[in-house]
Order: sequence, then C-alpha cells, then structure tokens
Amino acid sequence: MNIIEINHLKKYYGKHRGVEDVTFQVKEGEIFGFIGPNGSGKSTTIRCALSLIYPTSGNIKIFGLDSIKERVEIAKNVGYLPGEVFYYDNMTVKDLLNYSASFYQNSDKKVRLDLCEALELDQSKKIEDLSLGNKKKVGIVQGLLHNPKLIILDEPTSGLDPLMQQRFFQLIEERRRQGATILFSSHILSEVKRLSDRIAIIRNGMIQDINTVMKLESNAYKNILVQASEDQLLKLDQLPHLEARTTEIGRRDYTYRGDMNTLLQELSQAHVSNLTIEDPSLEEIFMHYYE
Repeated sequence: MNIIEINHLKKYYGKHRGVEDVTFQVKEGEIFGFIGPNGSGKSTTIRCALSLIYPTSGNIKIFGLDSIKERVEIAKNVGYLPGEVFYYDNMTVKDLLNYSASFYQNSDKKVRLDLCEALELDQSKKIEDLSLGNKKKVGIVQGLLHNPKLIILDEPTSGLDPLMQQRFFQLIEERRRQGATILFSSHILSEVKRLSDRIAIIRNGMIQDINTVMKLESNAYKNILVQASEDQLLKLDQLPHLEARTTEIGRRDYTYRGDMNTLLQELSQAHVSNLTIEDPSLEEIFMHYYE
C-alpha cells in the first residue's frame, strides 16, 4: 500500500521553477529518503504534499486521500518538521508543546515527556532563550507527540550536535518499528544512506532516479588517492574503470567505478606508499552521475 502518491507534480512561482515534474510513491512502513542539493525542489515538493502551497499541476494523495480536498483529515495523522522552525518567543517549551498537543485527540503526555528526556530538552525554558539546536528539538517533539502514522521531515538534523543526531536517528528508527511511514529530505548523503529503504534523487526540480540504498551504493564510485613512484602510477593509469581526476608527480587522484576486490588486487601488485579510498560527496555524485 502506498501512503504517499505524487504524480507529475509541477510548481512554479510566477516564472520561477519550484519543481518541474516529480513522481514517486512512498510505501507503508518504509523510510523514504528525498535527496538533492539546496534549491533542487525538496521543500517545495513537501509543502505541496502538505497543501501548505498548491501545485501548478499534478496531483498528490496521502493515505489514499486528495491532499487538497481532504487536507484536514490528512493532517490528523501527519507529523511534520520543517527545515526552519519559528515559534512564539514568549512561550515556554512546555506551553508550546501543550498548545500543539491540543490539536490532536491522540496526543500522549507520556510520549511528550519521553521525547523531551531523550533529546535533553528543558521544558521550562522560553523559546526566545533557546539555541538553534534546541529549537530544532522542540520541532522534533512537536512533530512526534501525537504518534503520527506518517512523519515528514525536511532537513531534520540541521542545528543538532552529533550526539543529538544519533538520538534523533534512534527515535526515527523506533517509530518505524512501531509502524510509522517516514519521508525525510536531506542534502547529507550519509544520513540518507543510514536510514532509508529507498532514495529519490531530485535535481533541478525533476526526479533523476529512485533506488534502494544497496543499488545506489553499487552504482556509486569511489575517490582513490594514490601516492607512489611515477612509473607505478603510469601503470595504474592504464587500468580500466580507473580515471585520473588530477595528476601530479608521485600522486594521483582517481575516480573508480567497479568491483573493489579487483581494484585492490591490482593495487596490491603496485608499490604504493600511501592509499586513501573515500566515498564521494553528494555534489561529486551529482556531477558524475549526470554527466
């Protein structure tokens, strides 16, 4: 069963493109990663799905319901964390969360307390006194306090320190085990790879590919930095699937797409003084993937 169905979504702001042609489905119970560089159309797609803005064309269904005509019914079972959160500064965290909980019949005070404890969020503080990271924690609690069936997260870890990022990942994985469906956008590839069952890649307002994490990784390439004598490097230059990006005396920066075992066997026959193998950055994947 599909929890989200987006079909040929187009959104323009006057003459300016938001998204051009977006189609994908999110299955019940999966974590679906939505990845792309800033400005690619991730937030626009999410806002259209939630009817915070209306599409220029195309249609969206959530829980099988029309996202515009039945948006009030849909909102009862959706938890949403926007990329940027804004609150009433004079309210305390506790007052704000109580106010948020009042909109839902199925909010649970114990769930709220457990979330605040897990995220080390002090409910007595005023919103205006919170750091960016603590405001993001408030947004996470606000999005999860009513045990939503669908959780939509837009750049959820921005502002969180590494420890809180790990806590957040644990919370999301626990919600999935409880049956929730999760759509989250990010421009950080490692986050998406860690959490997602499937990933949609968006670029210039259009979906470029939808794949499982395993398929994405198998199609990806590696950055290989080799330091060795020049005669050894000249031999490596001839290897298939190994492309020199930068060339210096005694040093090569390669791109490699292929079986890693084959590459390691070839490298073991060379006299290498130093070797570094890294995953590419998201920007590098985009540059290489769409050439």
